[in-house]
Amino acid sequence: MAVDSSERDPMGDGQGDVGVRVFHTGSASIDRALAFRERTLHPLPHTGWFRSDSKRLWVPVSAYLVDHPEGLVLVDTGWNAAMREDQRDHLGFLPSTMFRGRLPDGEAVHEQLAALDVEPADLDYVVLTHLDSDHVSGVDHVADAERILVSEPEWDARDGFRYVQSMWDGVDVEPFPLESVPFGPSNRGLDLFGDGRVYLVFTPGHSPGQVSVLVDTGAGWVLLASDVGYAARSWEEGILPGLTDSDEDARASLQWVADFARRDDCVAALANHDPDVDPGPVGGDAVES
Repeated sequence: MAVDSSERDPMGDGQGDVGVRVFHTGSASIDRALAFRERTLHPLPHTGWFRSDSKRLWVPVSAYLVDHPEGLVLVDTGWNAAMREDQRDHLGFLPSTMFRGRLPDGEAVHEQLAALDVEPADLDYVVLTHLDSDHVSGVDHVADAERILVSEPEWDARDGFRYVQSMWDGVDVEPFPLESVPFGPSNRGLDLFGDGRVYLVFTPGHSPGQVSVLVDTGAGWVLLASDVGYAARSWEEGILPGLTDSDEDARASLQWVADFARRDDCVAALANHDPDVDPGPVGGDAVES
C-alpha cells in the first residue's frame, strides 16, 4: 500500500523541509584510472585491462532520495538485485571484464526504500542522471514510479557501446527537453517542480546528457554531482574521469561544480562514488567531518 504523503517522513527529521538522503546501493570495483584520469602509455587504462589488481579500488554506488513538499524524487537507482546472482549476464560480457559489483542483502534501492516505508509507487520522479550501468541497473525495481526521467541528449545516445539497454527494457523512461535554468555550465536543465527548489542541471562530458541535481534544502544548496567527478578531490584538483564523451564539456562541467561547491550557500557537493560520503541524511551523518 502506498504511504500517504502527509504521514511519510523518509528523511527522519519531522520537519517537512526539502531533505536529501544518501543511499549506498552496494559498491563497485573499478580501475583507479576510471575514477581519476592518469597519464600513461596504456591506451585504455580506465578499462582495467592488462592492469594489475593493485590499481583497482572499491567505491560506493550511490542513489539519493529527495523529499520535496510536492513529492518524492529518487536520483539514480544503483545496482539491481540481479548482481547477486549472475553479474556477467546482467552487465554483459564486455562491461563485466571492466568492473564488478557487490550488493549486500538489504542494500538494493527498493529494499532501502521499503525500510523507510516508501514503495516505488510513492515516487513522483525517478531521475536517471545518465545511463551507465551503475546508475540504471536497479531501474526495474522502481518501475512503478509516476515518472522516470532522463535528459533528451542522454536518451539520444542510448545506442552507444557503453550502455546496456536491457537494463531498462520494459520500463517507461521519459526523455525530457532541456530548458533555460539559472545554473550549470550552459544554463540548461529542468526546474523539476517549477518552484526553484530542485533543478536538473545539464553537466555533460562524462556522458553526452549527464545531469547533476541541485536541491535547495532551505538551509542551503545540496549539489548531487553524479559522475562529473568521482570524488570531491576531482573538482578540487581538476581531475577528469577516465571515461568522457567530450573532454571540453567535461572540463566545463567540472569547473562549474568546483565553483558552485565554493559558494557560501552550498552546504554539500557530493560525487556519486566518493568513499568519503556516508549514507544517511545530508546535513546529518551523510558527510564525514
